[in-house]
Amino acid sequence: MENLKNVAPIEDFNWDAYENGETTTNVSHEDLEKAYDGTLNKVADREVVDGTVIAMNKREVVVNIGYKSDGIIPMSEFRYNPELKIGDTVEVYIENQEDKKGQLVLSHRKARAARAWERINAALENEEIIKGYIKCRTKGGMIVDVFGIEAFLPGSQIDVKPIRDYDVFVGKTMEFKVVKINQEFKNVVVSHKALIEAELEQQKKEIISKLEKGQVLEGTVKNITSYGVFIDLGGVDGLIHITDLSWGRVSDPHEVVELDQKLNVVILDFDDEKKRIALGLKQLTPHPWDALDPNLKVGDHVKGKVVVMADYGAFIEIAPGVEGLIHVSEMSWSQHLRSAQDFMKVGDEVEAVVLTLDRDERKMSLGIKQLKPDPWETIEEKYPVGSKHTAKVRNFTNFGVFVECEEGVDGLIHISDLSWTKKVKHPSEFTQIGADIDVIVLEIDKDNRRLSLGHKQLEENPWDVFETVFTVGSVHEGTIIEMLDKGAVVALPYGVEGFATPKHLVKEDGTQAQLEEKLPFKVLEFNKDAKRIILSHSRVFEDVAKAEERAEKKAAKKANNKKDKEEIPVIQNQAASTTLGDISALAALKEQMEAEKKK
Repeated sequence: MENLKNVAPIEDFNWDAYENGETTTNVSHEDLEKAYDGTLNKVADREVVDGTVIAMNKREVVVNIGYKSDGIIPMSEFRYNPELKIGDTVEVYIENQEDKKGQLVLSHRKARAARAWERINAALENEEIIKGYIKCRTKGGMIVDVFGIEAFLPGSQIDVKPIRDYDVFVGKTMEFKVVKINQEFKNVVVSHKALIEAELEQQKKEIISKLEKGQVLEGTVKNITSYGVFIDLGGVDGLIHITDLSWGRVSDPHEVVELDQKLNVVILDFDDEKKRIALGLKQLTPHPWDALDPNLKVGDHVKGKVVVMADYGAFIEIAPGVEGLIHVSEMSWSQHLRSAQDFMKVGDEVEAVVLTLDRDERKMSLGIKQLKPDPWETIEEKYPVGSKHTAKVRNFTNFGVFVECEEGVDGLIHISDLSWTKKVKHPSEFTQIGADIDVIVLEIDKDNRRLSLGHKQLEENPWDVFETVFTVGSVHEGTIIEMLDKGAVVALPYGVEGFATPKHLVKEDGTQAQLEEKLPFKVLEFNKDAKRIILSHSRVFEDVAKAEERAEKKAAKKANNKKDKEEIPVIQNQAASTTLGDISALAALKEQMEAEKKK
């Protein structure tokens, strides 16, 4: 009791706490704090320590490191570990023991980074399986967060099968193996594929050892190319060539299968090492030719779709896997060389006639021209000799014009049958390809399926009239329209042309006639059958001169004859028989002449 009387009251006694039932000692508050601090871990800034997860939500993780306050770390720093839970031990980096709010500031990412390089190297050396968080895509692969270090995951190392969509991996946590480290540049390459290759290799050996031709296996479509489909048979890849996908024509394998589709395939072949495996899909169904209508025969009409076009013809699919060829020559009765594309295109629905059918060889030929009657069967009825028609110019040759009267009915107009008057050197001077031209049938050649046609015969032969106009010796005005080595072509009236050789083109003054000169020409020759008129300009003035010369000679001769008659009027015909009278006359004349001499 005495001791109690000597105890002085505590000046800063916490009466509020006492009223609440809390007991206190006479130890000071500072002493209590010191005692409390003594129970806590001694930590320092920029130090890595282990902590325990005591709370977590979607945004933050609360970590106790045995310090007087807990630290809060963003949940984003634990993305690599989605399995994080309360009670887990994690390493943290102490950035600050107390911020402005008195809060302990920790970082898990920096703690991982501080030890990451040692761990990465240890993982490579020990072939350890580690976890990483795929942060984002990059060129050629992905960026992975491993121990806080950004590692590269090549696209080829994500999986054993080709990756079509890289984006689905972003945000995922996966297991990896470290496959390469560049110490100088601190680059790390990781692989997920390496983890599963060993297991697949074992599966592959088992599958390959059991492979047999004709064996049916289930596979998954792994990749689709323009030439076929790659099938994953469970670690072993096989190829279905595009021709083995369907009995019908396949232009794009996507028409038959789709990625990741499971289907049954049959093994067709493989190499000795079984690295290349040829698979078939169509072989699991019966051949369509075997299911073809047994009653189908030559002459029947069929319908189908154009599946392939070539210049020489079109392949028609009349049933899946059953095709017939329409050769271009069976597309039209026309004999013109044309391409099959002129008649149809891929995708067209066509009707055709069966021309040949070989079930053993699985071949069929078809025709579409047979759907129309052959125009040459009744050619004499529609195109009798002498009938007039309008045809289309198809082609030229040096000797004439090929025309088409209708599809399948062709004819030739010989160059000589184009015009009565004009000398046509080439048909292009007279008409043009694609133009219409009126014709008359001259002859029918049924064996060669060709008509002989004429154009000039539509008019009367003007040479019958010309024969009376351009008579030999007649003179006509003409114009030189063309100069040749052998002479000149001269345009005469009525559209007729004549020809004059160089010697007949010499003018009166001795000069040579020139192109486009208009001169009188004399007809030297008129050949109606050959339609030839030979002319001369020189003869016009030469013949006039000769005529005058002849006239002068004739006149002179006449004058001489008259004078002779005056001098010897009695002598008319000494060759005639002599009469008595003649003798007496001669005697009288003799006397007269002798008398004159005497004078």
